[in-house]
Amino acid sequence: MTTRPTPPADRLTVEAGPDQLARLAALPADEPVTMLNLMRFRETADYSHAPDLAPAETISGSHAYARYGKEAQAHMQRAGVEVLHHGPCGPTVIGPDGEDWDAVLLVRYPSPAAFVAMVTSPEYQALSRHRTAALTDARLIPTTIP
Repeated sequence: MTTRPTPPADRLTVEAGPDQLARLAALPADEPVTMLNLMRFRETADYSHAPDLAPAETISGSHAYARYGKEAQAHMQRAGVEVLHHGPCGPTVIGPDGEDWDAVLLVRYPSPAAFVAMVTSPEYQALSRHRTAALTDARLIPTTIP
């Protein structure tokens, strides 16, 4: 992971708010939705919000994200999710300084409702705290890639 400028604090986001989730209602309810995930990992995972999940030893943000991914598999399977691509990002070619990302993930859900149901379930919310610990910034953008 390379050192890079940090975007302004008002542009750093990791979790979707209720208004943001509600925007999915504008998408066709009966069509699949593909979520573009852009992720920037913390150098060291921050479990201060979830000490019950914190590992005994310090781990990196990417390692915490791997823990999240492993635990999320069952929820994704039940939701009918298909991972289309997961890999590292290169440097940003068009975008502001500091908008480089560590990883990209494309995930297809059967519908916007399937996404919302998965991410709002209490069981998923509990394990997603690994994701929060892992990331310093993220973007989640719906698209209709067939």
